[in-house]
Formats: sequence, structure tokens, C-alpha cells
Amino acid sequence: MAGRVTDIHIAREKSAPVESVSSAAAVAGAGLRGDRHFLPDDDKPDLTLIDADAFAAAGDDLGVELEPGEHRRNVTVSGIDLDSLIGTEFTIGEVRCQGLADCPPCAHLENLTARDGLQVAMTDRGGLEVRILTDGTIRVGDTVEPL
Repeated sequence: MAGRVTDIHIAREKSAPVESVSSAAAVAGAGLRGDRHFLPDDDKPDLTLIDADAFAAAGDDLGVELEPGEHRRNVTVSGIDLDSLIGTEFTIGEVRCQGLADCPPCAHLENLTARDGLQVAMTDRGGLEVRILTDGTIRVGDTVEPL
């Protein structure tokens, strides 16, 4: 089953506010150009994904409507089970990727957003850590499909 990219966010510096963008250059083994985590480094994921419905459910648990990007993940998707992509290769539009592991929320997220309880609300809803395998551009509206 295919999903779709609904939002893309980058933060240019550590702890900086995220910016919504309509597309981003994905570089294999490094991340999204312009993002704070853009750096060739085998010890970190290149990209993070989150499911739009899971994030909305976290907001429901808190009794608030969360703003897009408050999750601080790079790419928001809908229509695909991110856990099913762990250990598999898939595409986001023209970019080939590999799902590495789930992406648990951290206390830093809660500190940056000033949303008490967000870390707990996002437990088991934190998204997916991803390795970018081929260069390309990721765009809002791109299809997310397992290979």
C-alpha cells in the first residue's frame, strides 16, 4: 500500500524552529540539504518520517491541536504504516530509502515545543529513522512505496 508526503520540515540549526518547505534535496548518506542534521555520518539516520494520523492522535491524547512540524520530523506522510518499512527499502518519489528503526520521541522535543506530556503522547508514534540511498528531490505530494 502506498502513502503520500503531506509536509516537509527542516530546521537550519540545532533547536531552531522548523520551516515548512514544498521540496528538499535528499543526499544519500547525508540527509536533507539545509537541515541541521545534514552531514555524512553512518551513525545517524539521514531522515525522519512521521505518520500524520499518529501525530494527530498524540494531540488528541493531550487535548490540543498540534501544529504541523511540532514533531520536528523531516517528512510527514499519510496512508502507509511506517513500522512496516523497518528493515525494508522503499521510495519517496524519486528517492530510494531504507527504513532503519522506529524514532522514539525525546525530552528535547518537549522542551522545544513547551508541550507538557508530548513525549509520552508520542510514545510508539514517534515515526521512522531512514537512510537515504539515492540522491533526488523529495516533494510534498510524492508517493511513498515499498519496493
